[in-house]
Amino acid sequence: MPQTTTSHMPNPLVSVVLPTYKRPDRLRSAARSVAEQTYPNIELIVIDDHSPQPAADTLAGEPLRGIEVNCVRHQENRGANQARNTGIERAEGEYIALLDDDDAWDSEKIARQVTEMAESADSVGVVYTGCEYDYGDYTRDVIFTAEGDVTKDLLLGESFGEFSTLMVSADIIPQAGLPDDRFPSWQDREWLIRLSLHSEFRVIPEVLTYRNCPEGADRISNNYAEKRDISYPLMVEKHRELAAGYGRRYERAFLASLLFILGQEALRSKAYSDARTQLLKSVYYWPFRTDRWLFALAALGGRFSYKPAKNAMKTLNSIKTETITK
Repeated sequence: MPQTTTSHMPNPLVSVVLPTYKRPDRLRSAARSVAEQTYPNIELIVIDDHSPQPAADTLAGEPLRGIEVNCVRHQENRGANQARNTGIERAEGEYIALLDDDDAWDSEKIARQVTEMAESADSVGVVYTGCEYDYGDYTRDVIFTAEGDVTKDLLLGESFGEFSTLMVSADIIPQAGLPDDRFPSWQDREWLIRLSLHSEFRVIPEVLTYRNCPEGADRISNNYAEKRDISYPLMVEKHRELAAGYGRRYERAFLASLLFILGQEALRSKAYSDARTQLLKSVYYWPFRTDRWLFALAALGGRFSYKPAKNAMKTLNSIKTETITK
């Protein structure tokens, strides 16, 4: 594993990259969660992807004291992925933290991640946190566990946090490259795979990130057709050979994990025929996961089997309170 060259200076600058488009209320809330961080050395880079109301105007009246705020406006709408990369390219911090405009952080998140970076070996370049997911009808706390050399875990489909949970050492980004903006979805996981080839990961097993993801929300990750036609083949093209290099087991598990995600999205999009195909293929490639069998069975009868299963799961989730550890 290559060594990073992080200096571990006292209170190194952290660049927070916050892409936004047409969600002024959410933007204010996200920016406030950055301003409320206990860590003392933060620059906030807001990338306005040509919102009807400029982000600078949206934030003009906000009491964002104690942090440097830099609003950069795209001259045309280029999408959240390119907006995020614009922010990363402009960041001057030793560490880069990413925050979507409909997410938020615990006030200690940045401080805890900087401390974890400073106390870890030089080979560590990514620190991520547990997360609370708000689905509207219920919330779910998830604590992630994978750390160290995580490339195999990522290829096997193990759970990791999304962009808003991450802090990345800036000096490994030139080696790994920027997030690939060709992906309309799965961009965070694809980037994690490349980051893992140049850095070890550490996880803070506490909920320090809060994601807002109610069913039906307009998120770039929700479009099934784009996942099927762009994200899936592109992910296979980029990383199937890497998975196969670890052995046939990893190649099959890698394909199965992608097909499982694709099948779930097909169910949510009511593309039941596609869902059956993707989920049964997932089970074929990797028949050792009970959850994949359950989803495949739920898809067999189309809406007649999926809707009762979905309602039962929602009821179960709404009454369960324990934290999920993955």
